[in-house]
Amino acid sequence: MLDKHDIAKRIAKEVKDGYYVNLGIGIPTLVANYVQEEISIEFQSENGVLGMGPFPFEGEEDPDLINAGKQTITTLPGASFFDSSLSFAMIRGKHVDLTILGAMEVAENGDIANWKIPGRMVKGMGGAMDLVASAENIIVAMMHTNKAGESKLLKRCTLPLTGVGCVKKIVTELAVIEVTPDGFWLIERAPGVSVETIQKATEGKLIVEGEVPEMVI
Repeated sequence: MLDKHDIAKRIAKEVKDGYYVNLGIGIPTLVANYVQEEISIEFQSENGVLGMGPFPFEGEEDPDLINAGKQTITTLPGASFFDSSLSFAMIRGKHVDLTILGAMEVAENGDIANWKIPGRMVKGMGGAMDLVASAENIIVAMMHTNKAGESKLLKRCTLPLTGVGCVKKIVTELAVIEVTPDGFWLIERAPGVSVETIQKATEGKLIVEGEVPEMVI
């Protein structure tokens, strides 16, 4: 099985030259570390940064440069900083080509729950709802099961929804899955992981067609 960095490396292959990309909190923030050097990407953070680079090396952090998850970041030449109103105008105006988010649950129809567990204190939804309502290409980076070993790829989400029918692709430590009108379509499996293992870890409908290739990291 893969780890969080492997998931980020696989998602980095989905990022194309010239894209404007929003990275959510958690695993998605790692994607900036693995994008190919020969392509030009503008990473956007909803707290008002355009032009984020990879994470800084230890000892080189600037506490004034942070992403939406309050992690220290680097910026690339030409980066810009702006207020939240302009940042969300960029998001709501559909000027972001790809949004990469974490999730607690994803349903087989593309619904996503990623902001609240009932009974736990949260500061608020943040920009999650704006991102999923406005983005046309959403990839979810998450672990396939929760800490109890229960599937996070469900028939229907049990947690409060962030967005409806919006997720296009999911990358976990077990597989790469596309969301289709008929359910989860298994398109790649992690090296050494069997289709049967993925089926057991997926509560929602999993579509398997022919020989499923191994994921290339």
